[in-house]
Amino acid sequence: MERDAVRLLRPKVCLLLLMALLPVTIVLGLMTGPLFISWADMWLILTGSGIANAQDTLVVEIIRLPRIILALLVGGILATCGALLQGLFRNPLADPALIGVSAGASVGASLVIVFGSLWFTNGVLLGLSAISLGAFLGALITSVIIFRLATGPRGTSVATMLLAGIAISALAGAATNTLGYLADNDMLRRMSLWQMGNLDGANWDRVGICGCAAILLAVLAPRESGALNAMLLGESEARHLGVNVEWLKRRLIIYSAIGVAISVAVAGVIAFVGLMIPHLIRLLVGPDHRHLIPLSAIAGAILLIAADTLARIVIAPAELPVGVVTAILGAPFFLWLLVLQRGRS
Repeated sequence: MERDAVRLLRPKVCLLLLMALLPVTIVLGLMTGPLFISWADMWLILTGSGIANAQDTLVVEIIRLPRIILALLVGGILATCGALLQGLFRNPLADPALIGVSAGASVGASLVIVFGSLWFTNGVLLGLSAISLGAFLGALITSVIIFRLATGPRGTSVATMLLAGIAISALAGAATNTLGYLADNDMLRRMSLWQMGNLDGANWDRVGICGCAAILLAVLAPRESGALNAMLLGESEARHLGVNVEWLKRRLIIYSAIGVAISVAVAGVIAFVGLMIPHLIRLLVGPDHRHLIPLSAIAGAILLIAADTLARIVIAPAELPVGVVTAILGAPFFLWLLVLQRGRS
């Protein structure tokens, strides 16, 4: 009885801690940057209870607030998609990049960067630049190809999907490298910066687009918790429990493809969030997807906001790409997991 009570308490405690940490991280992100804003001035800006400095107000409202909200949404989406795919593959090391979405997005963005002057004007559509639209289309096309390769008369094979994702990612990497060889210095720099992931292009249009994807996942992903819990037992056992496994696979791939495609389109390739956060939450609260999915979304938002804040202050007044910061944080984490796993063995 005591053990059951502890198990029920742990997700609630984790939720309370994350919900307390999220607003703190947001406020610190709004305060921190090349221009530091004191807590007193930030309170005036957020509450409107007094006359705040005009420059500080503009910095918060036009630059930092949409950037922080975009980081919150992208982090939540990537972590949620990671939790869904890890449940689908029944592998805690699964990542949205495994199904080739990020690699396809890189090809689409690189094509626009190298040949964009021939195909596009410099306008925007729904707040997305031509590069972002190219990345979005590349991600979706790659997802469709991989899904079709993995689907046969007997249904969709998760193992085949994984292998197809690895192969398509390698092919996409070769295509990106070829485009990099053809690009001039300016194009090559733009390609490199985009592939590192960055939130410096944040605006309210991008926040709106990403917000739609986040709301979609927030509504649909928790509904798959019971089916994903059944999938932990194996596909045949899930079928015996009444889960339509083939339709579940299609739904999860569609959710993940759309979510990651939109995230990559607005923020570039950001590594390790979808891999690290669900794994960490699983260590804290267990594999129950009823808790894992929402907690991963909150933790992913916190991580990306914190990483973006670090990216803006580490080499201020310049800033690091946020994807570099998440990689620096994520790689030691997984080395620690390897050491921990070896110790248990």
